[in-house]
Amino acid sequence: MTQKKGPQGSTFKKFMVVMVIILIVALGFTGLNYYLKYFGPNVTGKQEYLYIRTGASFNDVFKTINDEGIVKDSTTFYSSAQSMNYVNRVKPGRYHLHEGMSNRKLINMLASGTQEPVTLSFHDLRQKEQFAGFVAKKIEPDSASIIHLLDSAAYLQQYGFTPDNVYTIFLPNSYQLYWNTTPEKFFKRMYANYEKFWTPARKAKAAAINLDPIKVSILASLVDAEALHDDEMPTIAGLYLNRLNKGMKLESDPTVIFAENDFTIHRVLTRYLSINSPYNTYLHTGLPPGPIMMPSVNAVNAVLDYQKNDYIYMCAKEDFGGYHNFATNMADHLANAHKYQQALNERNIKH
Repeated sequence: MTQKKGPQGSTFKKFMVVMVIILIVALGFTGLNYYLKYFGPNVTGKQEYLYIRTGASFNDVFKTINDEGIVKDSTTFYSSAQSMNYVNRVKPGRYHLHEGMSNRKLINMLASGTQEPVTLSFHDLRQKEQFAGFVAKKIEPDSASIIHLLDSAAYLQQYGFTPDNVYTIFLPNSYQLYWNTTPEKFFKRMYANYEKFWTPARKAKAAAINLDPIKVSILASLVDAEALHDDEMPTIAGLYLNRLNKGMKLESDPTVIFAENDFTIHRVLTRYLSINSPYNTYLHTGLPPGPIMMPSVNAVNAVLDYQKNDYIYMCAKEDFGGYHNFATNMADHLANAHKYQQALNERNIKH
C-alpha cells in the first residue's frame, strides 16, 4: 500500500530548493565580488605613470591614487591593498600604468618594486649646475642635492676628483636608471661608465701626450667649444698641444667666455682678456682647473688621436662657415685675424 506525502514534506522540499538557490546566488555574488575586487579592470589610464617618492607611506600612495584618478574604485583598491599586505611593502619608484589593470596586478607591481627605468640622454650641457637641473627633471633627487654632491670635496676625493674637474666624468650618452636613484648611486653609475670608457689603450694614449684622463677631458672641452665641425677637432687639438708643449698660454676665446659666464658673446674684445679667473687662458698658462663644457666623446678621441702639425695660431674663417684659418707664425695669424675682424665689422657684430 502506497503512502502519500504530507504537506509538511512538500513544504520542506520547497524550502530546501529555495535555500540552495539562495546559497548559489550568494556564492555567485561573493565570487563576483572577489573577482571584481582582485581581478576586475580598475586602472583608468588617466595617468601613464605612478610616482611614489622615497619614504612615502601607504596613505601617501593612496592619496596620490585618489587625487590623480588612477583607479575607478578606490574602495576595492584599498581593501585589496590591506588584504595583500601592501600597506607594509611600499617601495618608491616610477611605475608604468596600463588602462584596465586589476587591483591584484597593480598591487603586485607596486609591492615588488617592478618599476620602469628612466632613459637619460645628455650632451652639450655647459655647466654642472645646468646639468644638475637637467638630471633633476628626470629622476627623484632635486638639483640642489645633486650639486651638493658634486661640490663635496670630501666625497669626490675618494674617486680622484675635485669640485672643479668632476664634470669630466659625465660622458654624453643615453643611460637607463631608476627614477628613485639617489645622487650617490647616480654618481657611481656615471663613474662606472667613465671607468669603462677609459680603457688601458686610451690611458696609454693620454700618457703619451703627458696628460691623464681628467686633463684630456679638460682639453677636449676647449676643442669642443672651438670646433663647430668634428672633422676639424684633431687639428685644433694638435694646435693646443703644441702650445702646451712650448709653455705658451692657450689663449682660448671660449675660456674667456666661460670665465665671463656670458655665452651670448660673439666677439671676444680686448677688455674681456683681463677677466680675473683661473679659467682665463689669456692670463694663465696651462689648462684651466676644469672643463668649460661637457666634452663630446669625439672631442676626447680627437685629443687622443690629435693631428701632428706645427700650428700655434688659429682664427675663425671670414666666411662664417665654422672652420678656422691656421697659422704657424704671428704674421700669418694677424693677416687671418684682420680678415675676420673686417668680416665682423661688415656684419655689424660688435660683441
